[in-house]
Amino acid sequence: MQNARDTFYVTLRDKLAAVNPARTIVLRGVVRPGVLVEENELASAAVPVDAFCLRWTALTVAVQSALPLVTMICEISYATDGSSGNGGMDRGRLLSAMDAELVAAVSAAPQTVTKMDYVGAAGGSGLAPVAMGTNVFWGDTAFGATVVNGERLERVATVEVFCYQEAGEL
Repeated sequence: MQNARDTFYVTLRDKLAAVNPARTIVLRGVVRPGVLVEENELASAAVPVDAFCLRWTALTVAVQSALPLVTMICEISYATDGSSGNGGMDRGRLLSAMDAELVAAVSAAPQTVTKMDYVGAAGGSGLAPVAMGTNVFWGDTAFGATVVNGERLERVATVEVFCYQEAGEL
C-alpha cells in the first residue's frame, strides 16, 4: 500500500506542477513543487500556506479475489492568507485558484498510473523507481467546506485511491 501512496503522491505532484509551475515551497532549504505528504515530514515542520498537504486517513482491503482491492482515502489540505500586495483581500480568489488546480490535476486523464516501487530510488541513490505489475487509480475530488481560521481560508478535499495489493507487498 505504501507503493500506491507514493505513486499517487508523485503523480499528483507532477500534475500539479504542470498546472501551476509557480506554486512552489521551500522545505529544508530546497525549492520544490507545492505539495507535501504529512507522514514524510518532520513532526515539527509547519505546513506552509499556499501548498497542498496530503494525509492518508482511511484504508479498506477487499480480499474476495486473487489480488485484494485496496481503497484508501487521501485528504488534501490547503490554505491561503491571500497575497500581501492585496492585504489578504484576495484570499477567496486564491483559494478558488487552488481548488481549480486540484480539480485539473486529479481529473486529468488518465486517472490511472502504473504502480511504482520507490524504495530503491529514495535518499538520492540515483536509482530509478521500479514499475510493478498493477496500477493505481482514483476518483474525482470531493471538496469540504471552506473554513475561516482568523485571516486564513482553509479547505480539505478528499480523493479515493484504489490499487490491487500484489503478493509480498505491504
